[in-house]
Amino acid sequence: MTSSSTQGMKTVLHPVSDLARAKAVYAALLGAAPQTDGPHYVGFEAAGQHIGLLPGGGPQGLTTSLAYWHVPDIEATLAALTAAGATVKEPAHDVGGGRLVATAIDPDGNLIGLLQDR
Repeated sequence: MTSSSTQGMKTVLHPVSDLARAKAVYAALLGAAPQTDGPHYVGFEAAGQHIGLLPGGGPQGLTTSLAYWHVPDIEATLAALTAAGATVKEPAHDVGGGRLVATAIDPDGNLIGLLQDR
């Protein structure tokens, strides 16, 4: 895998305990209203980044922020990561709109998020 196999970290999800308060804080930080604003997810677009707020850690049960690396081939990237010593936590799956996500765990227990837009 070379550095050209990723398009960078462009998506970061944050678990929040109070969605309304977190939304106000991130709107102030980013200087913009959210583009997606629902009871289960609030998403902001700022400077080429997507910042998502997940009440209660969302369906992933996140307890800490998770950054997603955007990749052109999620299965090939997962295979390369596991061959290098990572383990798959959440296999690639569609989360809507043709977007695939997966998570792996590096040898030190850190989460690596992967995201592929089809």
